[in-house]
Amino acid sequence: MEHSGVTLIAPFPWFGGKSRVAAPVWEHFGDVDHYVEPFAGSLAVLLGRPGGHTANAETVNDLDNYLCNFWRAVQAEPDAVAHWADWPVNETDLHARHAWLVTQGRERLANLDADPLAYDSQVAGWWLWGICSWIGSGWCSGNGPWRVVDGEMVNDNAGQGINRQLPHLGNAGQGINRQLPHLGNAGRGINRQRPHLGDAGQGINRPRQGGIYAYMMALAARLRRVRVCCGDWRRVVTTGALSYGATVGVFLDPPYAAETGRDMSLYNHETEVSAAVRAWALANGDNPRYRIALCGYDGEHDMPGWHVYHWTATASYKSSRGDQNGNRKRERIWFSPHCNHMPLFSAAAPGLGDADEP
Repeated sequence: MEHSGVTLIAPFPWFGGKSRVAAPVWEHFGDVDHYVEPFAGSLAVLLGRPGGHTANAETVNDLDNYLCNFWRAVQAEPDAVAHWADWPVNETDLHARHAWLVTQGRERLANLDADPLAYDSQVAGWWLWGICSWIGSGWCSGNGPWRVVDGEMVNDNAGQGINRQLPHLGNAGQGINRQLPHLGNAGRGINRQRPHLGDAGQGINRPRQGGIYAYMMALAARLRRVRVCCGDWRRVVTTGALSYGATVGVFLDPPYAAETGRDMSLYNHETEVSAAVRAWALANGDNPRYRIALCGYDGEHDMPGWHVYHWTATASYKSSRGDQNGNRKRERIWFSPHCNHMPLFSAAAPGLGDADEP
């Protein structure tokens, strides 16, 4: 979605993000009264909502406390999140902050799922800075041989500690700016197109702070009325939760089933929910109020009467080791019978995907 001329995306890498298919998803959903993402992730589809669509109600949820905290903190204190994230790549800081995040930081977020207003801007900013400096998966998972004992990092090979690895050194070591080169790279991107957002102190930026502050403010403006829940996916797809609006769009992007061959280390909370999500989708697919999209790999779901959309993910989306299993070409989205099906995919990029008629 565009805000003040800026195409908004998450300011961090996220494996399995669906930004490439946001356009066909919204073409199927149309301008629904209520949009729901039970597995929020990077909010790629929500942020890709066409600017002309109304946003009467939007609800997102995720089981990952760090992720939900980031989106809540950006809503409430975008400048503070930018302040804590605005730091160069430093390996010592990366390990120290990682240790703090999975210990003290995790304690700070303990009440996140019970209090819809809870957030911590420092945790959000350091989490953002770290995930953009980290190589591969495992950031803030707490899995690894390293532990903090009396303020010291020790390796006891217990397998439930903290991962230690090199920070991401690509793209001139820009860290958080690595993900947003158009915000501060020699006048390109947002600095060229919208000087008031990130050029020499004009507009909302102070002279030394650069584009990250402006970008957090733009995200906050877009997410101003989005409800961010933290917990089990079922809580946001109950009959009561979906009662608002004549039409409800539900975008289901759960962790894919283990037997599909996906990398099982990509998420902080690994759960086998694929079958349960499919069961909910099948049970509710005939509801004329609902427009449901279910993501998965080819062969993962049997959805009689649903349209199937084929698409290919980017080559680097899966992990730092690349697409070893060829899974990026197996991506599918199943659309429920009451989705809009004509015309199909006029907004999709050439070669992005195609539909199988049931």
